[in-house]
Amino acid sequence: MSAGRVVAALVAVALVAFAVRRRARLGREKTVLLLLGAAALAVYASGVLSLLPDPKKLIEDVAETLGSFTYVLVGLFAFLETGAFIGLVAPGETIVIAGGVIAGQGEIELLPLIGVVWLCAILGDTTSFFIGRRLGRGFLERHGPKVGLTHARLEQVDGYFDRHGGKTILIGRFIGLVRAVAPFIAGSSGLRYGRFLPYSVVGTGLWGTAFCVLGYVFWESFDRVAEIAGRAVTAFGIVVAVAVGAVWLVRRLRDPEVRRRLSAWLDRQERKPVLGWLVRLVRPVARAALPRLRFLWQRLTPGGLGLELTTALAVAGTGIYVFVLYTVILVGDPGPTPFDRELLDVGADVRTRVGTDVAKLVSDLGALPTTAALVLAAAALLAARRRPVEVVALVGGFVLVYVAVQIAKAGVDRPRPEGALVDTKGSAFPSGHAAYATAWAAAAVALTEMVGLARRAALVTAGVVVTAAVGLSRIYLQAHFWSDVAGGWGLGFGIFGLCAIAGLVVVHIRNNAREAA
Repeated sequence: MSAGRVVAALVAVALVAFAVRRRARLGREKTVLLLLGAAALAVYASGVLSLLPDPKKLIEDVAETLGSFTYVLVGLFAFLETGAFIGLVAPGETIVIAGGVIAGQGEIELLPLIGVVWLCAILGDTTSFFIGRRLGRGFLERHGPKVGLTHARLEQVDGYFDRHGGKTILIGRFIGLVRAVAPFIAGSSGLRYGRFLPYSVVGTGLWGTAFCVLGYVFWESFDRVAEIAGRAVTAFGIVVAVAVGAVWLVRRLRDPEVRRRLSAWLDRQERKPVLGWLVRLVRPVARAALPRLRFLWQRLTPGGLGLELTTALAVAGTGIYVFVLYTVILVGDPGPTPFDRELLDVGADVRTRVGTDVAKLVSDLGALPTTAALVLAAAALLAARRRPVEVVALVGGFVLVYVAVQIAKAGVDRPRPEGALVDTKGSAFPSGHAAYATAWAAAAVALTEMVGLARRAALVTAGVVVTAAVGLSRIYLQAHFWSDVAGGWGLGFGIFGLCAIAGLVVVHIRNNAREAA
């Protein structure tokens, strides 16, 4: 028996003895928790875990048996980790890395796997969020006091998630226990879903991509990469804890009374022989460095970007992923992808003369002359309101979309569907109409500051609806496959999202420089 198993056995015995002797004072809940911990240590000490099958061999057997259904299995575990709180007992990174290993073996493809993990993780977060919204608060109110979670502390949790809920969802995605419960607590705390979702999209996208790629690259040494991933996650959690502690300390030091007490404590330590030399060394360095660090922070930190930046990241990341996914698929095989033929058949089944005429009018809203005129008109309104950054982001984004569409069409050179009901020319992928139509949504977002708060949601919704309608009209008219339209939407939203990120950073850095001056 190894030393670790001996220690685990001794600790398990000690926990059982302590729980039995102090059960009256501990109460039922704490006693049960201690006994469960002892049981887990006993299982480890027994050596049963060493009898489990080799993970790499098990993964190879599963991949050979399931084939393409491996996507479903990995996606299911990615969903269950937060959707059913499986992450409390089993780290989700292991299954996602295993999926990457299977992709590295050639049984499945990496890019579709990332998409499946990403989507399922978002759905898991969303499910946990709404479980918390529906049941969580009442559960916490009833049972929270048993573990010290009083009503006052719940109010503190609500305030925390109102201020830092987004960051917790994003960063907590890489910390095991936080990842499993953060969406539930966010929902029970009353955080709006509109604020929750962008952080979930970005966090799950980074998490799924990182661990899928990790397994894919190091697929020949699964045991080693799983160990490295576990250490990396632990190290990341420690870094986050240190950072949180540093932020808390800085905020405490803003209080003059706290600074006075700290200075008095340092004075006392300076007179002591053990720590005196260290205090005398650190104090002058801190006095010289802190003002310069504060000056640098104010100029380099892009202010309170928060929800706007995260939303732009979510849109850009999702769009770029969709475009890259279909590009990689079609470069290898320009034939129909899933849903291409099916949606063309649906369009043919419901087609009428009036529907065709309406679809042609809607399609024209995504034509290059129409969308270019829209962008110029929106840019003129923004210029009149002295918003040059938004003008550059909107016009520059549209130009980049046009250039990217032409390059992608030349690179993929995909044939169009037969029997188009409108004049077509050039390659089918990506749909230029679908890509240019994203300018409607981008212009709506850029113009939101010019309308009242109540009208902003309606304006953005209208822009998104027009964008969607243009793309669907191209399928209805048999001018494009579904994958052409999805690729066009992804390209357009990806580029406009990146331009929005650049614009937000520029505006906030400029504002910080003004405040510092």
